[in-house]
Amino acid sequence: MNKPKSAVKVLVVDDQPLVVEELCEFLESNGYRCVPCESSVEAIERFCEDTDICLVLSDLHMPDMDGIQLIQELQRLAGKHRVFEAIMLTGRADKQDVIKALRAGIADYYQKPVDLEELLEGVQRQEAAMQERHKSMQLGHLNQKLQYLSESIDDLYQDLDKVRRSPATVVRDVLGGQPDEAEVQDVSAIFNQLSPRQLDVARLVGKGQTNYQIACELGITENTVKLYVSQVLRLTHMHNRTQLALALSPGGSALRQRVTAH
Repeated sequence: MNKPKSAVKVLVVDDQPLVVEELCEFLESNGYRCVPCESSVEAIERFCEDTDICLVLSDLHMPDMDGIQLIQELQRLAGKHRVFEAIMLTGRADKQDVIKALRAGIADYYQKPVDLEELLEGVQRQEAAMQERHKSMQLGHLNQKLQYLSESIDDLYQDLDKVRRSPATVVRDVLGGQPDEAEVQDVSAIFNQLSPRQLDVARLVGKGQTNYQIACELGITENTVKLYVSQVLRLTHMHNRTQLALALSPGGSALRQRVTAH
C-alpha cells in the first residue's frame, strides 16, 4: 500500500553514498521526496536550485565543511523569507557537538546507526513544525497588507473630509478658476522657502504619486517621504496632500511653474 505523499522535500547529505541511498529509499517509501547529496558543496548548490527543499538531513562530520557549518550557510542563503528545518546525524556522540548544533538552530539530533523509525517520527515532527511556521508567515504578510490598506483608506477619508472643509480658494481650483497674481506671489513665496528635496516631494505629490512611488523615484524610504510631505504641508499652510496637489495642478499653473523651475 502506497504511503500518502508529503509536500516536504528532504535534502539528504552524507559523504557516504550508501548512507545517502539508504536514507533516501526509506524516506521515499514513506511518502517524502528526497534530494541526495554526497558533499556540502553539492548540498548548497541543490538547496539554491530547488526552493521546495524545506528539510535538511545532514551528517555532522564531513570533509571541507561539517554539518553545522553547512546548516549555517544554508540559513544565511535562506534569509528571512525561506523556511526550513535541519536534523543532524553523527557517528560520535560528543556532548559539545550536540550543544553546538542546537545553538546553530538545528532542530533535532540522531546518533548513527540511526533507528529509521525514530528518524521518521522526527521528520514528521519537523514537517508539522514547518507547516505552523508557514501559516505564521502567511498570516504576518496578510496582516501587513491589511494594515497598509487600512491606513490608505483612512488617509483617503481624511483627505476627503479636509477637502470638504477646505478654503474657498481650493474649491475655486476644483471648479477651474484661476488665482490672481497677488495670491500666486504670496503662495509662491511660501514655496520658495522649501528645500530642493522638499520641492521634489511636492512636485511628485502634485503629479498624484503615492508615498511608495515617490520613495522609489527619489531613492528614499516611505517613512522619509511621509516626513517630507508633513513638512511641506506645514510650511505651505495647506491642510492635506490633496490641496497641495490642487495647488500644483493645471488650475494653479503659475505656481506650478515656480515649483518645477527649481
